[in-house]
Formats: sequence, C-alpha cells, structure tokens
Amino acid sequence: MASNIPMSPQLEQIHGEIRDHFRALANGFQKLDKIKDSSRQSKQMEELTDKMRECKRLVKEFDRELKDEEARNSPQVNKQLNDEKQSMIKELNSYVALRKTYMSTLGNKKVELFDMGAGVSGEPTPEDNVQVASSMSNQELVDAGMKRMDETDQAIERSKQVVEQTLEVGTQTAATLKGQTDQMGRVVNHLDTIQFSIKKASQLVKEIGRQVATDKCIMMFLFLIVCGVVAIIIVKIVHPNNKDIRDIPGLAPPAQSRKLLYLRNQEYMGK
Repeated sequence: MASNIPMSPQLEQIHGEIRDHFRALANGFQKLDKIKDSSRQSKQMEELTDKMRECKRLVKEFDRELKDEEARNSPQVNKQLNDEKQSMIKELNSYVALRKTYMSTLGNKKVELFDMGAGVSGEPTPEDNVQVASSMSNQELVDAGMKRMDETDQAIERSKQVVEQTLEVGTQTAATLKGQTDQMGRVVNHLDTIQFSIKKASQLVKEIGRQVATDKCIMMFLFLIVCGVVAIIIVKIVHPNNKDIRDIPGLAPPAQSRKLLYLRNQEYMGK
C-alpha cells in the first residue's frame, strides 16, 4: 500500500528507515525464540529496545514532515499518509506488546517507556518512565510515549531559546568589548601625540636656553669691553701726563697736550 502513496524524498527516506527497523525487529524476535541463555536473551532484548526507540523517533519525525507538507498535498494524499502513519504506529505497538510478553517471561515485570527526544539521554524517572506491564494497555503505552515526546519537544524549544539568548548576550558583549578596544586605541594614540609634543617642547626649551646662554655671554663680553674703555678714559682724565697709558684711537688727547701741539704748530709756521 505504501508504495502507491506519493511521498516527498524526505518522507520516503524516513518511511524506508522505519520499514527497515520493523524488519530488523521481526528478525530479532524470531532469533530471541531460539536463544536459550538468559544473559544473551537480555542482551538481545536491549538491542530490540533500542530499535524500538529509534522507530518511535522516526515515526515522530515522519509525523513532523507530514505536517509540514500537509498544505502542499491534496486531501486524499494527506489521508493516505495519515493512514500509513497509523499503520506504522499500530505495528510498533504490536512489537511493544511482544516485548512486554518476553520481558514478563524473563521475569522482569516492569517495562521502561521509551525516550523519544533526539539527543536526550537521561535515566527515566520512576513516576514517568516505569509502569507495570500488566496494568497498561498498548494504547496507554503509546499515549504515554507521545506525551513524553511532547515534553521533550518543549524541552528542546526551551533549550533553543536559551541558546538564542546566550548568542545574543555574546554578540552584545563582543560589540561592547570592541567599542572599548577602539576607545582604548584612541586613548593610546592621544597619549602618543602628547608624549611627542612634550618631547618637541623639551627640545625647544633646551634650544632657547642655549640661545639665551650664548646671548648672555656676548652681552657680558661687550659689557667688559665697555667697562675697560670707560676705565681707560677715566684714568687718562685723572692722570693726563701718565705715559704708560696709551691713547685710545679716535679719542681726543687731554687739554694740555692739545695746547702744546698748538704752540708747536705756531712756531713752525713762524719759521
């Protein structure tokens, strides 16, 4: 029947995987009848339980894809796909019931409800995940499993929200750190500019100091020369007849010397 139902590639792949698991379950239960050792029976039962869990996960994925494609399919196709999904659930329920029978035969009267969440690996709690096989029907097992699947979906959605919030906080923190880094870079550039300005100012002050010191030396030298000339003039005025002191070039001789020179010139003219 399923081969005549039009399916998308995704649904067809999931449907094929479910059918492969069903065939493996059928072969596994047939082998279980031939195993006499209790430890090997327990190991085989664990493997079959894992396959049932995988089947439930795939049935859930099949149902999710079916809901996504429901708007694109015709009502008849949707009805056929839903019937196929119910058929797979019933077949899975039959394996669950068969597992309960084998578990009861092996002496284990408790059946763990299968964890339906992809990626969830916690131990089942006593009140949610362990029920006495004799007190639960197949439909109760399916309803409890579907309820657990819904709870797992809600937990996944909450986890996604936490991840999104964490990413948002991380993005904001990265932006803040980037802004602070840029601000620190600008501060460092300003400090470098100030340090360079201080160095230039220090060099300018030193240069001015050297120029001032040179000017002072020149002024002091000129002051000493002027003082020397003034001193010689004063001495010549006070002691005009002192021959040890030479006349300063360009400076007029004392009054007495000028008179003697005048008399000598008159005598020369008379002759």
